[in-house]
Amino acid sequence: MGSRGHYRYHWQSHNVKHSGVDDMVLLSKINEDSIVDNLKKRYMDDYIFAQYENPPHIYALADYMYRNMMIDRENQCVIISGESGAGKTVAAKYIMGYISRVSGGGPRVQHVKDIILQSNPLLEAFGNAKTGKYFEIQFSSGGEPDGGKISNFLLEKSRVVMRNPGERSFHIFYQLIEGASGEQKNSLGITSLDYYTYLNQSGSYKVDDINDKSDFQETVHAMGVIGINAEDRSMVVQIVAGVLHLGNITFREAGNYAAVESEEFLAFPAFLLGIDQKRLKEKLTSRKMDSKWGSTLESIDVTLNVEQACYTRDALSKALHSRVFDFLVEKNGFEQFCINFVNEKLQQIFIELTLKAEQNPPGILSILDDVCATMHAVGEGADQTMLQKLRVQINSHEHFNSWNQGFIIHHYAGKPFPLLKHIPFIRALFSENLNAEKKGRPTTAGSKIKKQANDLVSTLMKCTPHYIRCIKPNETKKPKDWEESRVKHQVEYLGLKENIRVRRAGYAYRRVFKKFLNRYAILTKESWPTWRGDEKKGVLHLLQAVHMDQDQYQLGRTKIFIKAPESLFLLEETRERKFDGYARTIQKAWRKYMARKKYVQMREEACDLLVNHKERRRHSINRNFVGDYLGMDDRPELRQFLAKREKIDFADKVSKYDRRFKAIKRDLILTPKCVYLVGREKVTQGPDKGQVKEVLKRRIEVEKILAVSLSTMQDDLLILHEQEYDSLLECVFKTELISLLSRRFEEKTQRKLPLKFSTTMELKLKKETWGFLSAGGSRQVVYVQGQGDVAVLKPSSKSLQVSIGPGLPKNTRPTKKGFSNQGRSSRTPARAAPGPPGAHQNGGPKNPNYLANQKNSQRPPPSSGRTNQPYLPSGPGSRSKEPQEPTGRRTAGPRRAGDTDELSFNAEDVIEVIKEDASGWWTGRLRGKQGLFPNNYVNKI
Repeated sequence: MGSRGHYRYHWQSHNVKHSGVDDMVLLSKINEDSIVDNLKKRYMDDYIFAQYENPPHIYALADYMYRNMMIDRENQCVIISGESGAGKTVAAKYIMGYISRVSGGGPRVQHVKDIILQSNPLLEAFGNAKTGKYFEIQFSSGGEPDGGKISNFLLEKSRVVMRNPGERSFHIFYQLIEGASGEQKNSLGITSLDYYTYLNQSGSYKVDDINDKSDFQETVHAMGVIGINAEDRSMVVQIVAGVLHLGNITFREAGNYAAVESEEFLAFPAFLLGIDQKRLKEKLTSRKMDSKWGSTLESIDVTLNVEQACYTRDALSKALHSRVFDFLVEKNGFEQFCINFVNEKLQQIFIELTLKAEQNPPGILSILDDVCATMHAVGEGADQTMLQKLRVQINSHEHFNSWNQGFIIHHYAGKPFPLLKHIPFIRALFSENLNAEKKGRPTTAGSKIKKQANDLVSTLMKCTPHYIRCIKPNETKKPKDWEESRVKHQVEYLGLKENIRVRRAGYAYRRVFKKFLNRYAILTKESWPTWRGDEKKGVLHLLQAVHMDQDQYQLGRTKIFIKAPESLFLLEETRERKFDGYARTIQKAWRKYMARKKYVQMREEACDLLVNHKERRRHSINRNFVGDYLGMDDRPELRQFLAKREKIDFADKVSKYDRRFKAIKRDLILTPKCVYLVGREKVTQGPDKGQVKEVLKRRIEVEKILAVSLSTMQDDLLILHEQEYDSLLECVFKTELISLLSRRFEEKTQRKLPLKFSTTMELKLKKETWGFLSAGGSRQVVYVQGQGDVAVLKPSSKSLQVSIGPGLPKNTRPTKKGFSNQGRSSRTPARAAPGPPGAHQNGGPKNPNYLANQKNSQRPPPSSGRTNQPYLPSGPGSRSKEPQEPTGRRTAGPRRAGDTDELSFNAEDVIEVIKEDASGWWTGRLRGKQGLFPNNYVNKI
């Protein structure tokens, strides 16, 4: 598009090699030589796309069309034109391929896409580069292909029977001969290529880069994709073979009439086409002429001469192939003159964007229809009659020239040379009802072509047009071969110079006010969703909202004109930012909803494991699951023990009890593969002597866990059973841990994790050796009914007695109401999640006499148990203390509040502690504001 600023918004990278000028609007000189030179540079460097005013690629145009269709809700069309072999079909493939990839959709939509894409090889096999095709793809309101239709016009039927030297007939004939199976060849009478008269005329059988054998399989597959059943596919192939055999029928003179030269050549076409051999012979050498004398209608059989018989044979062959082609199109020259006729129509759309849908007679096609009607029974003289009438009617036309043997129409693409003796007078050979009374003239091929062209133009005029001009660099079909004069000729007749000048001199963007308002309404509140008021004022309001300079646009009576591409990009970029902001809001709400839904599901699954087996804690049953309570993203000292990119399901501080039931702090990490227990030890030697370092104490593979034992009471103890020895752990978030561990165990072993619930649990000890002594054996954990929500532990030599009061009934389930009010614990603090009470972040013990007051806490904790509770004698000392008086705590590092009820603080701030909670979220006051903060960010003063 126009200036250097354009590339700041270009989708291409600046470090990509450039050749010539991508955007031909930027050429220093606008003339044919400059355009041809630029095209040559890009062609030689394999940059085969170049555009004026837009980034150079077919995908860019396809994307622009698709986006505009979705945004403006307007039909879009692209007219691809150029010489035969210039690459029009390839360009169409690119467009359809791109649209099929970006439009999305399910299996049904994919089926529609397959039909659209597979129609290409099918129509290419039965048509050729000069066959005009109109693809119409219909989209749903969501942008998914719902269906489509394909219309063909100007099938070059004459290619069936004759062609220029060096050219091939339709690909399907060669594909059938090369790709048919042995059984098919026997049943269809398939032999070598040079056996068939229709194929051996031009002497060209093979084409580089075309594999007829594999293409035949692709063609048959494409017929299946578009919905043609196996029987119909077989009939199509049979008719194709029948056409080839028809061409081998020759005629000789028998008096003044034609006779079949060798009747043995009648057998196969008659068999393949389902016609009696004698009947076929009769129809090829004679015709029926109807005559009417008064009220009497008579039919007379007229024997044909050799020339007429050959025409009849070829007409039948062309009609059969044309009908097969039409059949394929419905499921899913007229040669050069009529092809030029439609191309002239498309050229007028490109130049004027408007065209009358009618051509007033007398025109060439009208004269041709008249000759067909008056000379249909005459074998000779029709050519001269046609030529004489043309001279009388249009001899003065500037684009018409004639001589004794023919005439020339100055086509916009150059001067073709149609010879009258090579243009057959084609009738409609397959009337729907041959016995019906005929009123008026029969429909001629010329009138059909004219109607098709006018219908096509009418359809295209209802769409927003886009254009692709294909330029053929050579006739040799070799890479890097550049024919200067040929390319320059195409540049001239395509009018590239004039179009580039128009775009360069004028405004790069123009759009009616209403469409402009619809597209950019989102930019301001006043214009969204619709502008109420004068459309021109609305457009001006939007331009002022983005601060566009007044010299960059002009407002007409009904349209806005924007001069520089950068100004348009400013609008588009602002619009994209608006959409991005709203999209983020929607994403945030959706993710929040999905996260809540996920947590409810996880909590229900966890509850199913414990319900009717274990009592639940009152303040933790409705807790949300966080997973990472240690802030593993900021803990490389713990990450070192995990595999690279190993996912963390759960991480928390736990207490591990040894053979003497002494509590030792550990960091428990659960991944999809293993359970890690990490401790800390003081380094005794080396450069780090005296420092405390993390040490991996145990690693248990998930699938090697034999079972997990828990009590039937509300405590936090559990035993991981493994083949070598067991681990007795106390975890505040045991329900979450068991739930995640159970899921990973089932993924690894395809069976449920065994859970044991009892008031007596067996603990298998690790075998240890001291000199000549070894120790192993087992221990017991016995539960008795006690009081309160805090477990009281009384160890002995071989057992541990756990006393705790009753919790919620075993059949208690979480409530959704509790979930909706529990927003705090679902988020992890910025540095690290708060650890359970009784533990610092570095693993050291806290105040050994600390017990949280569960009942008076402002927010329910995840669990009311302790993680490093010392052994207490039974009695009043084992119960919860009274609410603590406010005390001060010094912050160890800065933290920003994650919600409105949290505190933000800097390092070395002193927070007045109002309430301590076992969940790890304490209530405090700082600089006059009261709020929540994680206790692992503060140290005791």
